[in-house]
Amino acid sequence: YNFYLFDRHGTCLYYEEWNRKKSSLSRVEEQKLMYGMIWSLKAFCSKISPYPCESFNHYKTSTYKLNFFETPTGLKFIVLTDPSVGDIKEILKVVYSIYVQYAVKNPLYVINEQIDCELFTSNLNKYVRSLPFFSTL
Repeated sequence: YNFYLFDRHGTCLYYEEWNRKKSSLSRVEEQKLMYGMIWSLKAFCSKISPYPCESFNHYKTSTYKLNFFETPTGLKFIVLTDPSVGDIKEILKVVYSIYVQYAVKNPLYVINEQIDCELFTSNLNKYVRSLPFFSTL
């Protein structure tokens, strides 16, 4: 599993991984590819949908499932999981509330800068590790 948090300009504010195999790409290259893919998928969904569509929730392949949540301010929360994991939109909303509680409300954190806050990291890890699908790994 891995987690990305991007701002509306495509800057990766936070990255975390759990039980993940080593990637052949550098972290920066991987983050650029991820943001580009999200941007392309959003554009594709808005063009192909017969209804007004601003985004998507997830897509699945045979090896992973990409889960996506975007806030009204343009923050993008992305979690890659096992394909068998169900809908985690509500979980992503909880992750957003952890971000607000432990990063945004931290007086030392500068908005739209990379998150280097131990309370955010520890609470995010605690929450993710408590999820039922995480323990099945």
